[in-house]
Amino acid sequence: MEFWIVAGLAAYLMGLSKGGVPMIALLSVPLMSLFMDPAMAAGLLLPIYIVADCYAVYLFRKAFSARNLKILLPGAVGGILIGFVAVAYVPGDAVKLLVAGIGLSYLVTALRNRFARGEVPAKPADVPRGLFWGTLAGLTSYISHAGGPPFQAYVLPQRLEKMVYLGTTTIFFTTVNLLKVPPFILAGQITWDSAAQAAWLAPLALAGAWSGAAISRILPERVFFLLVEVALAVVSFKLLYEVVAA
Repeated sequence: MEFWIVAGLAAYLMGLSKGGVPMIALLSVPLMSLFMDPAMAAGLLLPIYIVADCYAVYLFRKAFSARNLKILLPGAVGGILIGFVAVAYVPGDAVKLLVAGIGLSYLVTALRNRFARGEVPAKPADVPRGLFWGTLAGLTSYISHAGGPPFQAYVLPQRLEKMVYLGTTTIFFTTVNLLKVPPFILAGQITWDSAAQAAWLAPLALAGAWSGAAISRILPERVFFLLVEVALAVVSFKLLYEVVAA
């Protein structure tokens, strides 16, 4: 019974995040790790992520940046392929340090710009940077489920409108998560038993996504992006802590 209570909470929190509430999904895998190996917990949650992803795509389908997706997704495919080939040779702690460094570097730059004189212009989407950050997001998402900081390092400086940011983020990570399914099955992280458990938990993830979308729509844009930056900081420091505490 305790397993299902915690698993249901993890699924709901993950759905909240997919609906647009930043940071909440960080708790999902740690909660499930109380009852199982973290790798298996990630495998159990991946199908639930995808169910919530698909619903979130429906919610935010009317607003997204097609140009960003056209640039980022080919890079992400390459990053996932690199991760699949190199996962046995790349230390997980090295990836965590890389992702944490990306997140903190962006935040330091953002704070410096915020206190600089005059308005810092938004950076438009461009192919070289987009392919680089898309590849890195695909690689880090595959190896450690930490594709957010590289993605945000590229997208946040563009200052997209809130709903466009949500739609672009949702479509990007839905595609990335779908591409991760075959290698997760090959690695034994997704099994028939875990898929059956995920089917029972999926309605809670959908309820969370619906709630998260309702919350994200009423948040003022300034507050929303402040929460995104806070979430990015929390993710970065959490990854640093995991490396130091290991």
